[in-house]
Amino acid sequence: MVNEKIKIARLSIFSNLFLIIIKLIIGIITGSVSLMSEAIHSGIDLLASLIAFISIKISSKPPDEDHPYGHGKYENISGVLEALLIFIAAIWIIYEAVKRFITKGKIEFIEYGIIVMLVSMVINYFVSRKLYSAAKKHDSIALEADALHLKTDIYTSAGVAFGFLLIYITGYSWLDPVIAILVALLIIYEAFQLLNNAFSPLVDSQLPKEEMERIKKIIDDYIDKKQEIEYQRLRSRKSGPQKYLDFTLKVNENVTVRKAHDYCDELEEKINIDFPNIDINIHVEPKDSRSL
Repeated sequence: MVNEKIKIARLSIFSNLFLIIIKLIIGIITGSVSLMSEAIHSGIDLLASLIAFISIKISSKPPDEDHPYGHGKYENISGVLEALLIFIAAIWIIYEAVKRFITKGKIEFIEYGIIVMLVSMVINYFVSRKLYSAAKKHDSIALEADALHLKTDIYTSAGVAFGFLLIYITGYSWLDPVIAILVALLIIYEAFQLLNNAFSPLVDSQLPKEEMERIKKIIDDYIDKKQEIEYQRLRSRKSGPQKYLDFTLKVNENVTVRKAHDYCDELEEKINIDFPNIDINIHVEPKDSRSL
């Protein structure tokens, strides 16, 4: 599982490196600030891929004496760092675009820019699909963040290509910095999404609402068949791909320790069918006792 995540992260690194090179070369040839902003965007994507690659290797380490709950949150930390880097890059792009808008500049060899953007769209489409698939399979915030970068890159590349086409048709070079600013705004939106997804687990936020509803239904369906148990204080949190769940199971006083233990095992097995990567802790109490 870990090797697959690392291979996918490595693929993203090489694809971003290739795109940076061709965007920079054609950006310098054409003199386009929007194309240069795309090169910067790919540079941020490359940095994000490197951070994801490193964080996946660290987070995959097994629990140890200093980290009894594992190293999963390193993936979330990497996501927060990536989001902050994206903000910085977007501000720089806007600054350069405004400067170009004031000073004005001519764009040449527009056809090259259109071709580069189309190539970028195709490469990022296939790589982002692989990243999203692996992120969903392994519940990896690091791979999801990387995929989000590339998905946004597809949209921005399409916008830049369309802008080049308009410039080619109309001859209005001022469209170039305007497109660059629109690219930067889309990047900022992407950063907000990523920051929210990455930061929530760092403060032990509850699992997503839809996941909690599925877990509650599993427990409710099981308890409905038993007349002598109920539950309360259902809590959850997440660390990287690892989920944690705990709740109190209240049983009738005449239920033996063995039987209460069997109830817990059966509940864990049922929850693990839908959530294989979840650590469950169940505290057993007699029904008439006070909640802790």
